[in-house]
Amino acid sequence: MVQLATAVADAFAPMYDEMKLQGAVGLRTAAWETFATKGLPNRRVESWHYTDLKAALARPAPLAIARGGVEVARAHDSIRLVVLDGAFRPELSDLAALPRGVTVQPLREALAQGTPGVMALLASDDVRTDDALISLNTALMQDGVILRIGDGVTIERPIEIAGILSSEDARSSFTRSLVVLGKGARATIIETAGVLTDVPAQDNQALIVRLASGASLDLFTHATGQSETQTRVMSLVAHLDEGAAFSAFSLIEGAGLLRRQIFARVDGEHARLALQGATMARGRDHVDVTLVVDHAKPNGQSRERFRNILDGNSAGVFQGKIIVRPGAQKTDGVMQSKAVLLSDGATMNNKPELEIFADDVQCGHGATCGRLDKDQLFYLMARGLPRGEAEALLIEGFANEAFEGLGNEPLRGFISARISQWMSGRAA
Repeated sequence: MVQLATAVADAFAPMYDEMKLQGAVGLRTAAWETFATKGLPNRRVESWHYTDLKAALARPAPLAIARGGVEVARAHDSIRLVVLDGAFRPELSDLAALPRGVTVQPLREALAQGTPGVMALLASDDVRTDDALISLNTALMQDGVILRIGDGVTIERPIEIAGILSSEDARSSFTRSLVVLGKGARATIIETAGVLTDVPAQDNQALIVRLASGASLDLFTHATGQSETQTRVMSLVAHLDEGAAFSAFSLIEGAGLLRRQIFARVDGEHARLALQGATMARGRDHVDVTLVVDHAKPNGQSRERFRNILDGNSAGVFQGKIIVRPGAQKTDGVMQSKAVLLSDGATMNNKPELEIFADDVQCGHGATCGRLDKDQLFYLMARGLPRGEAEALLIEGFANEAFEGLGNEPLRGFISARISQWMSGRAA
C-alpha cells in the first residue's frame, strides 16, 4: 500500500478496511491510494487556501450506523428517496410513486454486484480522481441511490434525494448518488442535505450527474445543519452532452463548516449550464463554495451567479474557475459573486478565475462585497418600515436574485420562506 501521507489518513484506514469488503474493491483501492498519497488538503493547496479542513477533520468520527425509528420531516411535495445515516432506506422512500421510465437502485447493491454501467460511471474521468475529498468518498462510500430517467421521459413531479444524518453520537457519513438522464429526458431533482442532531457530525457526500444529448435537468440543493461543530463536504460532478441543459440552484444555511464544490464539464456543442445559489451564515459558520466549469466543446454557455449573506463572525468563500479548452470556440461564460456583510466580524473571500485557450469567446467575471445600500435602507425607513423589517426586505430581495430562472413555483415559495425564517432568527 502507498505510504500514508498524514496521520489523519491513517485514522481513516479502519473505515477503508471495513468498506472494501462491500464490493468495488478495485475502484476503492485506487481511490484510497490517491487519498493516502495526498492526505487531507491544507491551506497550502491553492483551492483550499481559505478553508482549513485538515484541522476540522483531525479526528475522524466512526462510520454512521443505520438505525430505525427515525422520522424525517417532509418539506416538499416530491417523490422522496431517503438516505439516512449512510444507508438507503426503501421503507422511507416513495418507490411506488416513481413514474414509468424511472428506475432506482441502491448504490450498495450495485457495488456488491459490480453493475457494469454504474462502475463505468464511477470510474469515469469526470469523477475527479485528483480531488482528495472525492477520492475519500469513493474509497469509503457506504450507500446512496442510482436514479435513471429513460430517453424522452419527462418527470412533472420533483424527485427528492434526501441525505440525512441523525446519529445521537459523533459519526461520519460517506454517501454517493448518481442521476442519469437519457436523451431528451426532462426532470427536476431536489437534493436535501440535513443533520437532525447537534453532535459534531462529519459528512462527505457526492452527487454525480450525467446528461445525455438534449436532456434537461433542474437541480435544487438545500443544505442545513444544527451545530457549529459539524463538518461537511458536498461534491457535485456534472457532465453535459450535446444540447443538454443543466441548472443547479443551491440554498445553504450555514451551521458549521461546509464546503460545496462543483466540477462541471460542458462536453457537447450548444450545451447550457447555470450554477446559482445563496449562502446564509451566522455565528462562526464557514461556508466555502468552489466550482470549476470546464468548456470542452464549441458553442457552450455557462452562467454562475452566487449571493452570500454573512452575519456574526461567519466567513464565506467563493472560488470560481472557468476553463475554455482549445477548440471550444464561441464559448459564452459569465461568473458573478456578490456578498453582503451584516456585521463587523463577518468576512468574505472571493477568487474568480478564467483560463482561456481559445480566441473566439465571450467570458467575464465579477465579484463585490459590501454593506446594505444606505440609500435603499433610508428609502424604506422613510416610508414607515422599522429598520429590522427594511433590512430583511433588502436581504430577501438580494438572496432571491440567485434563484432567477428556477421555474418551479412551489420551490421558489419554499426558498422565500426559508430566507424569511433565517432573517426572523437573526432579528430574534
